[in-house]
Amino acid sequence: MISVGVIGATGYAGVELTRLLLGHPGIRIAGLSSVTFEGKAISEVYPGFAGLCDVTLTDMDKVIEDAEVVFASLPHGLSEEIAEKCAREGRVLVDLGADFRLHDEGDYREWYGLDYSYPELHKKAVYGLSELYREKIKAADIIANPGCYPTSVALGLAPAMKNGLVLLDGIVIDSKSGVTGAGRSLTQNTHFPEANESISAYKAGCHRHTPEIEQTLSELAGERVAVTFVPHLLPVNRGIESTIYCRLKESLSLGEIHKIYTEFYLGERFVRVMPEGEYAAIKNVRCSNYCDISLHCDIRTNTLIISTVIDNMVKGAAGQAIQNMNIRCGFDESAGLLLPPAII
Repeated sequence: MISVGVIGATGYAGVELTRLLLGHPGIRIAGLSSVTFEGKAISEVYPGFAGLCDVTLTDMDKVIEDAEVVFASLPHGLSEEIAEKCAREGRVLVDLGADFRLHDEGDYREWYGLDYSYPELHKKAVYGLSELYREKIKAADIIANPGCYPTSVALGLAPAMKNGLVLLDGIVIDSKSGVTGAGRSLTQNTHFPEANESISAYKAGCHRHTPEIEQTLSELAGERVAVTFVPHLLPVNRGIESTIYCRLKESLSLGEIHKIYTEFYLGERFVRVMPEGEYAAIKNVRCSNYCDISLHCDIRTNTLIISTVIDNMVKGAAGQAIQNMNIRCGFDESAGLLLPPAII
């Protein structure tokens, strides 16, 4: 039995993490922290936990002291101090924030406006896209949990990149997310009257997940990849759909491409390549750790169209964080995550 703790347990990703951890057979929750609600039971903040989890919210130092594995679910700029304390205390850190995702400090400075406070810790961090970096995750003490959009994009493009199927220039990524992706704090565009019965693009061509997406795709391709990335806000609570457009290097049939994808993800518990002719849909992964991928071709323009769906709170955040903990700690990778999607 491993003791775990969650720092930032009352944000959307943090509370989802807590919910999923309650069903994990190999852990016990040793501590939960919250600045806003310190001293209250988490079941006071989220009454759905009543009788299931009544842990009192404490400060982050207490969580680090009591837990062997620490999950940090905080905005960027706050995780480096936690990582330094975890390293000093010999704890494993799974960071759901952005502080350790980018390899290049210049990229972090450009897109997040900050410098690294502990550059030596970044050399030890491993990017935690479970299906692609599993072997590195096994030995990592700082695991940078990927962003939600980058997870949906990288899983969708990995087989095409690794097999050299597509041209690397002109890739367009059109993504849509539920409003929980913006976090718990209210903003104008996530206010119910603004988001309901509407869909709109935001941060077109300048979203902070862009360098993370390009970093992973460049590693997969073995050369520099630049993309056009445009996110949209959907009037739903949770879920991400990413439609990716890329030109094929050669004329391949959809059947040939489908075979390559199926073989690439053979044996992967949480990636499902859909049958030809079917379309990925958010409702089929809701509240689960699955990523569904559907493949389509525009034969007139020799364009491969990839559609991926994930739950941004699970595979895009808390579920993948637990998947990474499972890999690092020697649990079955699916432990605590075998929840069927909440389809209705």
